Amino acid sequence: MGLFHEFRQFTMRGSAIDMGVGVVLGAALSNFVDSLVRDILLPPLGLLYARMDIENLHISLSGRTYTSLADAKEAGAITINYGLFISTSIRFMIILFVVFLVIRQMNRWKKPHQHPLDSMTKKECPYCCLSIPTRAVICPHCSTSLEEEQDATERAMPRLRIK
Repeated sequence: MGLFHEFRQFTMRGSAIDMGVGVVLGAALSNFVDSLVRDILLPPLGLLYARMDIENLHISLSGRTYTSLADAKEAGAITINYGLFISTSIRFMIILFVVFLVIRQMNRWKKPHQHPLDSMTKKECPYCCLSIPTRAVICPHCSTSLEEEQDATERAMPRLRIK
């Protein structure tokens, strides 16, 4: 029973769920980038290099020449597929750049040394300027009573009461 309980706690933590979402988004991004490279970027590059398909570039180690990589594989030839390596390298660089842009933007959105969820569960003490839980009535750092501040806020902005 203890193992199942620990597993359930692990799966319900935010990090496990975030990791699952990241894997799904990564797979979708991978398919998107794969199509971008194969269908958009590589055809013009192949056109520049005398109308050749870059993914078809290979060196046959058997000494024979084949018109395409598929022909070489069909014949059972051992090949060095440098065209596929070039294509995969382009895909990797695009994915790396997109991940860099996403992380860069996320870092701009959050304050230094702040967890992304802290803005919903924490507030700043108006006296010592340290982070405290939003429901705190006394600051744990400077021992200031925060109820007075809440009362002043309520006096300044009275709530409408429906009778």
